[in-house]
Amino acid sequence: MNEEHMMRTRNKPEVLAPAGNLRGLKTAVDYGADAVYCGGKAFGMRSAPRNLSLEDFEEGSRYAHERGARVYVTCNVLPRNAEVEDLKEYLGQLKDTGVDALIVTDIGVMMAARRIAPNLEIHISTQAGVTNYLAANALYELGAKRVVLAREMDLQAVRDIRANIPEDMDIECFVHGAMCMAFSGRCLFSNYLTGRDGNHGECAQPCRWKYSIVEEKRPGRYFPIEQTQDGAYLFNSQDMNMLEHLDDLIDAGATSLKIEGRSKSAYYIAAMTNAYKSAVNEYMVQRGFEDEDGTPLAPFHDRVHRTAPGESPRVGEAAIESATPAPDPVDLPQWLREEPYKVAHRDYSTGFYYPEHPVTQNTDRSHYFREWLVVGETLGWSPEEGGRLTIMSRNKIEAGQLVEFVLPGRAPYAYTVPGDGFRDEHGMWVREINNPAHVFSMPCPEPIPVNAAMRSRTKQATMKAE
Repeated sequence: MNEEHMMRTRNKPEVLAPAGNLRGLKTAVDYGADAVYCGGKAFGMRSAPRNLSLEDFEEGSRYAHERGARVYVTCNVLPRNAEVEDLKEYLGQLKDTGVDALIVTDIGVMMAARRIAPNLEIHISTQAGVTNYLAANALYELGAKRVVLAREMDLQAVRDIRANIPEDMDIECFVHGAMCMAFSGRCLFSNYLTGRDGNHGECAQPCRWKYSIVEEKRPGRYFPIEQTQDGAYLFNSQDMNMLEHLDDLIDAGATSLKIEGRSKSAYYIAAMTNAYKSAVNEYMVQRGFEDEDGTPLAPFHDRVHRTAPGESPRVGEAAIESATPAPDPVDLPQWLREEPYKVAHRDYSTGFYYPEHPVTQNTDRSHYFREWLVVGETLGWSPEEGGRLTIMSRNKIEAGQLVEFVLPGRAPYAYTVPGDGFRDEHGMWVREINNPAHVFSMPCPEPIPVNAAMRSRTKQATMKAE
């Protein structure tokens, strides 16, 4: 480790958002993401055709860089022999698109990327299952800039790894979204049941399916494993939600905070990116690194607090760091704590970060809760007539309905739809909006930015498949 590496300091924790297409990438950047990770048309762990093309990466990288954000590309499949030459060609194409890093699992892919695209950082995917500082240091010596830790790690393990790796090596940790029942996502379940390889981005998610027992001599009679009439969902893991515990994770040494969800909607990306970015800003202010306007007050470092309250350092270099009193918890405003419940989600947990409260399964259902619904998307705002908003409708909107607009860098704007004033795309007055995917306008005094999601609480919580 050279002196330059030892002296490196960080500006603030990175909020890393997902994107499944170019629009998602731009949405993530608009709502505060410091970096966006996305897959190309090949060699990523999400094989949906809507992934980004090389031209998308070029445009997306320009868009992100102009706004101070970065773009990471997933190349984290475990390739077969027949795919190696195509993969090498793809790496050569990516190096000139302007992206900043490659996320890889396979060590051969990693070394090929170093030769073919030396201008790109190498990030080691969670599929590599890094669980200790020995592995992290070995990968660093091979050229890795970052390790995405296995999701099965607890906070003390994160502290110990941070204390025993080079200062300029990043630690990326998952903070939000769906979790996999297999270790670090390495699963053959889908391959066995459907022939779709989860290690090639084609997982059919059979762990979310409903299962019952059938006794050999009584075919056609299905016995639920749990005592419910609908059977049981054996491997249906809860979702992760670490929003209210980001202070613990950052204090433990996490450099990058990763939101899961490359197959999610632009609304999900906007809402969760905005929530986690706002939470990080609260952390920086309440820890004294920045003032309310974001002006730096003290250099940020990711070794704020290496031990949990009442604990002593345990491993390697961690043992020579003096134990310090636990800092005060970061207090998040109520609107921010509510944001994760305004997107479709399963029951939440804090993953494996707290051994006393580990993630479990929902064995009675696999659907998502949905308490809020996107009813529109803004197309433009005009100051005429005291303010008029043009929207693309998604669901029913009627007079007297309370809606919220998801706005970057701030709490949502709540607004009661006025009793009259809707106009359709032809300028005709209408009482309510019943037609999805149609253009309407309505009075609104607040200048709402383009592409902001307009949402409303459902009359009763619903369950939806995803």
